[in-house]
Amino acid sequence: MTTAEPSPFDHRMAVFDSDDGFVTAALPFLGEGLGASGEPPPVAIAAPRNLDLLRDALGPDAKDVTCIPHTDWYTGSAANAIAQAAAYLTAHAGPGGRLHLVMEPVWSGRAGRSARETTEWIRYEALANLLFARMATTALCAYDTRTAGPAVVAAARRTHPDTEVYEDPLRLAAELDAVPLPLPPAGALSLAEPHAATVQSWAVGRGLPAADAELFAAAVTETAAALAPLGGELLLWGVAPACVAELRSARRLDDPLAGFVPPADGPDPGPGLWYARQVCAYVDIRDDAQGATVRLQYA
Repeated sequence: MTTAEPSPFDHRMAVFDSDDGFVTAALPFLGEGLGASGEPPPVAIAAPRNLDLLRDALGPDAKDVTCIPHTDWYTGSAANAIAQAAAYLTAHAGPGGRLHLVMEPVWSGRAGRSARETTEWIRYEALANLLFARMATTALCAYDTRTAGPAVVAAARRTHPDTEVYEDPLRLAAELDAVPLPLPPAGALSLAEPHAATVQSWAVGRGLPAADAELFAAAVTETAAALAPLGGELLLWGVAPACVAELRSARRLDDPLAGFVPPADGPDPGPGLWYARQVCAYVDIRDDAQGATVRLQYA
């Protein structure tokens, strides 16, 4: 299997189990950023309580650190977090993406609400090593064992190059994708063509508000365009908010970054699988000998 190439992206991990532990990990890292010549002020993205602790510990230097509550940063799916990071670095980082960021996911919220969601955040942590490989960004991912839990921390260690158990991100992504998707239910609606109006009408009938149904339908049609030629019918099932669509492609995708790379014109939602990942809570891709299966779940 192909392995990831070394990159200037410095992706670190800190594990702590107390308020003092967070400050002990974050303070010298922010000091490193403050002392970096020609680099914009460092950024702390963390729980509001932890931001208060940092401001107290930083003293006069607090004015030179940008503090962002993590509930304002991690507002949706893992793919949304990638878009947020890409947009922020484009707007605020120095040359080559130079910036120090402390990043504490909301493990007591969306990121930790289910094993399925946690898997996507571990995937995000692994693929970040590839997605930001060409950027000279330095990130310290902060894991509080009081909220993240031992299983999450153990998995996250495999995604950070500064740990002794780091795994190549391509190998880890392949491991996550080796888990088979559950079979569609017997009562799934089968459509010969992914017409937006038909999908939208079905989604409204399953309880999605009109605006959400329109977004879901657009995600389906954008995915269909990206997968062309299609290798089978469109399947639809579920009830709001968890409306699900499954499409087959006659060709394999063979790309663990499919839909995670922003369009060439910027980090805003664009066509194809990028749009689908920004709109839907989950986008699952499975390659096989006959092509690829892509499953979208709206929420």
